[in-house]
Amino acid sequence: MFTIGDFARHGRVSVRMLRHYDATGLLRPAHVDPASGYRYYTAAQLARLNRVIALKDLGFTLQQVGDILDEKVSAEELRGMLRLRRAELETAMAAARARLVQVEARLRAIESEGHMPTNDVVIKSVPAVRVAELTATAESYEPEHIGPVIGPLYEELFRLLHAAGVPPTGPGVAYYEDAPEGGGRIRVHAAVQVSAPLGDGDFRVLDLPALDRAATVVHRGSMDAVLPTAQTLAHWIDANGYRTAGYPREVSLECPENRDDWVTELQAPVVQG
Repeated sequence: MFTIGDFARHGRVSVRMLRHYDATGLLRPAHVDPASGYRYYTAAQLARLNRVIALKDLGFTLQQVGDILDEKVSAEELRGMLRLRRAELETAMAAARARLVQVEARLRAIESEGHMPTNDVVIKSVPAVRVAELTATAESYEPEHIGPVIGPLYEELFRLLHAAGVPPTGPGVAYYEDAPEGGGRIRVHAAVQVSAPLGDGDFRVLDLPALDRAATVVHRGSMDAVLPTAQTLAHWIDANGYRTAGYPREVSLECPENRDDWVTELQAPVVQG
């Protein structure tokens, strides 16, 4: 047997923590000397200690930890619970990283206020183009709602195109519109240029209408950080007497594996104000 100090060292925990676990009934000593009150533990108890620490570190309360362990959850069931909790934590971390990207984009937009370079904005007409597309609805036009929707749409679209033997013939074109159900929801269209007959199937093939007049600007980098570029475009449109006539299209000119190297043209349909 080990004294409480030795057991604490082997378990990489504090003596104070072991005393607390004893007091709450979560991890009782294997033996308590009736004369001295000293606590003694066995090496076999390290298994329970490991489970207690793992569950606590994953966000379970001590009461929940006790319930899990006292129900004699099997190692396989416990691994399943831990995998689920790990997935929840990874999702939370991904959401936190996405929020951090948006905070950084807002900061860059704030820092560039008053001296945003607009000389790269070009007015041009955009011809009609035939595309294959999949659509879905996002909760809002905020990047944290658009990104998780459009990414999987494109993955599925390219998978379906490959299975159907329909190769892309040009860049991807993402475009948006207000969803019919309202409430700020956005209908997301993930499209790519193709040469194929019009029609509906696993994906829809349609002719995307021409834009008679579009204010365009090229964004370099991940679309998660598009805000400063989009607001540069907005400043130009307002300063030059135009108003927008819909959501900008996003034409993917270059999409290497590193998202920071992406090149995307924003095409905002405009009319004279």
